Amino acid sequence: MQMNQTNYFNELERDVLSAMKKPNMSYWAALGFSASLLLMWALCWGYQIKEGLYVTGINNPVGWGIYLTNFVFWVGIAHSGTLISAVLYLFRAKFRNSFNRTAEAMTIIAIMVAGLFPIIHLGRMWKFYWLLPYPNQRLLWVNFRSPLVWDVFAVSTYFIVSLVFFYVGLVPDLAIVKRHVKGIRQRVYSILSLGWTGSLRQWVHYNKLYMFLAAFATPLVISVHSVVSWDFAMSITPGWHTTIFAPYFVAGAIFSGTAMVLTLVIPMRKILSLEKYITVDKFEGIAKVLLFTSLIVTYAYIVEFGIASYSDNIYELSIFKYRMVGDYRVIYWIMICCNSLIPMTLFVKKLRRNLVYLFILSIFVNIGMWSERFNIIISSLSHEYMPYAWGLYRPSFIEIGIFVGSFGMFFTFFLIFLKLLPVLAMSEIKEEAE
Repeated sequence: MQMNQTNYFNELERDVLSAMKKPNMSYWAALGFSASLLLMWALCWGYQIKEGLYVTGINNPVGWGIYLTNFVFWVGIAHSGTLISAVLYLFRAKFRNSFNRTAEAMTIIAIMVAGLFPIIHLGRMWKFYWLLPYPNQRLLWVNFRSPLVWDVFAVSTYFIVSLVFFYVGLVPDLAIVKRHVKGIRQRVYSILSLGWTGSLRQWVHYNKLYMFLAAFATPLVISVHSVVSWDFAMSITPGWHTTIFAPYFVAGAIFSGTAMVLTLVIPMRKILSLEKYITVDKFEGIAKVLLFTSLIVTYAYIVEFGIASYSDNIYELSIFKYRMVGDYRVIYWIMICCNSLIPMTLFVKKLRRNLVYLFILSIFVNIGMWSERFNIIISSLSHEYMPYAWGLYRPSFIEIGIFVGSFGMFFTFFLIFLKLLPVLAMSEIKEEAE
């Protein structure tokens, strides 16, 4: 029994570390494609900085375009990392061990991508420091009653805590990597592993710290995206001013983040030959989380209509009718189909265990959740109170280029992560096998 376990551990290390070896042509092709999208993003943003915000489709009354849509979307993507790593750890869900490392890396990368969009939306991005409270000669001070300032603190706090949580979980695995590499890489991993030897004393302190960070990070799942939702709910704009926005946004964030985990892990599992450790049973567990959050999001859609109906507010009722049959009705029905109708198929067990279907479904969910954010932001601004102030918004080529380029940035950093750090939490998988 002991010999079989030792062989399994050695095989686990070999398989996981093989993913970090010299990349093949497929990897370089994927990295080249994502890097080209990243270059397009840089060129489009550079052109916008040179020419000004007039190159976008932002207008009056729609002062928030797809830049803020993308910000909410990417912050939502980042939330599943904390869910899978922290919340499921506290509930001792064993299927998390196959996904937590990828989800945590996804969280860090998605937060960095999300944080760029408010700066891009500023236009004069070099004025960003005005959002930071510090003594200055101009006697300027931030307005702490503004939800936009709350975003700065909430997102930055979430990024720091997620980064620490990600790094602490990496420490035992970095020590394993150190044993299998040589030269400068061994020195780098030796420094990063913080002298980890795997002694009983170290494991006791490590488990206490990891438990503390998991418990500390869990409220951030609720607080951060609640603060993002208050960017809208604190206003009096029809379709925004409602108390359901905080739980509605949190559920949507977990929903979209879980879908992105499936989008990343399913092809990664095949390409890196990790089928033995990321089993179909564990994918079924993630699929159940996706189905559960889809039901919550669908319930929120229904409650929104209920609130508007019971309020007997003509402006609230008109905005929901406009979303269904107005100028952006296609976006609305894409949202309903991708977020509410198609995920209901996961009630069928065979579909929950079909990886090809889960991958396709995850892409539909990502499209649906982006459409939801676009629907919330654009429809309310374009069709507010007075008919003479109504106006339509259409994103320009520059905005679309920056939007598509953000995916290039995300996948570029993720591909780099695959070659620099272990994609599976080896120490946790070993602990589960013992």
